[in-house]
Amino acid sequence: MHEYTSTARVWGLTCPGFPEEVSRARRWTRDILRGSPLAADAELIVSELSANAILHTASGQDSGSFRVTLAVSAQVIAMSVTDDGGVGTAPKIERQDQDAEHGRGLGMVSVIAHRVVVHESDDGHTVIAELFTGPPVGGHPC
Repeated sequence: MHEYTSTARVWGLTCPGFPEEVSRARRWTRDILRGSPLAADAELIVSELSANAILHTASGQDSGSFRVTLAVSAQVIAMSVTDDGGVGTAPKIERQDQDAEHGRGLGMVSVIAHRVVVHESDDGHTVIAELFTGPPVGGHPC
């Protein structure tokens, strides 16, 4: 790894809660990860999490927004999307029937990502998805 990228690098993007901003977040992710073998997976994950924020939380309402954060290190690419909240429950991973029209997004993200974590706060929800670029620090994944 290059000497200037031997530690984690972090980028952030705040988007208004408009549907067209999902493609902006996807392009932003692709540009940052250009050349990485995990770029396509990361782009898909950011797209799905951004769309969920707009569709299922206050982020998609008037003056709503969502924040995308991308952290890259030698071991992991971590993507997070933080929404404006406004719903009674935190996002959860559900296994839906393959014919279901809705509710499969986080399940799909959990299949692509090596780890998915949901944090809930008074201000909203943050969904973090991690793609391991090499063996995880501290041992093997379960």
